[in-house]
Amino acid sequence: MSPQAPLSMGERTPGTLPRANGTPVLEFLLEGLTDVTDVKPVLFTVFLLIYVVALAGNLGIASLIALDRRLHTPMYFFLANLSLLDAAYVSNSVPQILAHLLATEQLMSYRACLTQMFFLHFLAPWECFLLTAMAYDRYAAICRPLHYLVLMGPRTRTILASVSCLLALTNALTHTLLATRLDFCGPRLITHFFCDLPPLLKLACSSTQPNELGLFFFSFLVALLPCALVVVSYFNVAVAILRIRSAEGRRKAFSTCAAHLTVVCIFYITSVLCYILPSSAYSRTRSRVFSVLYTILTPMLNPIIYSMRNKEVKRAVYKVLRREEPM
Repeated sequence: MSPQAPLSMGERTPGTLPRANGTPVLEFLLEGLTDVTDVKPVLFTVFLLIYVVALAGNLGIASLIALDRRLHTPMYFFLANLSLLDAAYVSNSVPQILAHLLATEQLMSYRACLTQMFFLHFLAPWECFLLTAMAYDRYAAICRPLHYLVLMGPRTRTILASVSCLLALTNALTHTLLATRLDFCGPRLITHFFCDLPPLLKLACSSTQPNELGLFFFSFLVALLPCALVVVSYFNVAVAILRIRSAEGRRKAFSTCAAHLTVVCIFYITSVLCYILPSSAYSRTRSRVFSVLYTILTPMLNPIIYSMRNKEVKRAVYKVLRREEPM
């Protein structure tokens, strides 16, 4: 038998790692948040505080909903799911960011990079679909109040949550499997503070057209299409609110939607701007700002925006703490 010819640069057999300059790519170097050493301790403290608040807030809200039977309603079913999702979402990136702020080099293995990218493209779309389901819940509560419990029954809630999960899983598997087919034969520096698809595509020396098409298609499926459904839902909600004669009635109806609209605007706008554009238009500054917003700040703000001004959640907190409810 003749000896096997060596693999050329960028070439690999199935099941092997991608190659850079003829050697396997075992790890990537992340650019990180900043190169200024004096700023890193400050950023570490800020992000650690944000992470603790986000984790405690979201897990606390989910626990309250599970413990208090008065919160076992359709709206709080989706809020509990969203809280657990946000806790996982923020845990996918912040611990790695904190570790890299303390390290001299921000290294990440090839498999760890793909794993982080998989969960990012699984959890973020899942949140998009959950936010859309919550918009439909508000539509049913305000526009169809007499049929609300029928429209948002246990079966409907389960179907909406399951379909959201399956669509998000399809998105994540597609992007991750396409990424495993990329060859890397140039620099290993990812110009981001976590492993994401757009900056990873910039390092590929093989064709990224399938990845670009997948990114563009799923941007419509998991961002623009749900956003359109949210707009349609809230258009009908706005029409229904304007038909309410009393100013107090209109205020109460609008207050039930304001928190959700705020989170939707922050999450959808930043995620669409990050992923709808091709990798050739990738901007480090823009991506970092938007990524911090939708991967870190939004999960921290969600329990505050959705629940801390909610009287039913406040009553549940007082009940758990065994304190007298406020008048």
